[in-house]
Formats: sequence, C-alpha cells, structure tokens
Amino acid sequence: MNPILQTKIEGQIANNKIMIYMKGTPNAPQCGFSAATVQIFKSFGVPFETVDILEDPELRQGIKEFSNWPTIPQVYVDGEFVGGCDILIEMHNRGELESMVKTAVNS
Repeated sequence: MNPILQTKIEGQIANNKIMIYMKGTPNAPQCGFSAATVQIFKSFGVPFETVDILEDPELRQGIKEFSNWPTIPQVYVDGEFVGGCDILIEMHNRGELESMVKTAVNS
C-alpha cells in the first residue's frame, strides 16, 4: 500500500473515536449496508465520523488492504477494527456494540 495512504488512514482512525468507511454519506448512503450501519450508530446518539470511499478509488482499495477485510462499510471503534455491517448487526442484537461504543466515546 502507498505509505501516504496508509498514514492518512491511520490518522483518520486515530483521530476519531468512531470511524466509518462507507459508500455515500450518513444523509445519503449509497448502499443498504452503509445505511444500516449509520442507522445503528445514529440510534446510540454518539458522534461518529465517516468517509465516503466512493469519492476516492485509491482509498476504496486501500482500506480493504489496511484492514484485510474485503467489504464496505468498515467500522473502527477507539482505533480497533470491529468489522462490517453483518458483524455490527450481530453485536447490536446481542447488546454488545452500544456499550463498546459508549465506553470509547466517553474515554
């Protein structure tokens, strides 16, 4: 991976308690998985940052290499890769995601 891109991704993750790489924006998601992910985080009432990977083809590929995860969206909480939409939904349904997110935001 391009070292400049790697540094950019590392900075985005380090500087945001919740970082979501998604297709589109929170107000205009461009896929159902991104929409579902944003909806979960909005329901928690916590701040989160997003990056629209559709605006940057290099980032779109780079984030997949960075996380070793093939799909978008990708979510990082407190600097750690959590997963994509399916994992988030499972964690949310088990009640694990909200406590993880709120702990991160309040730390």
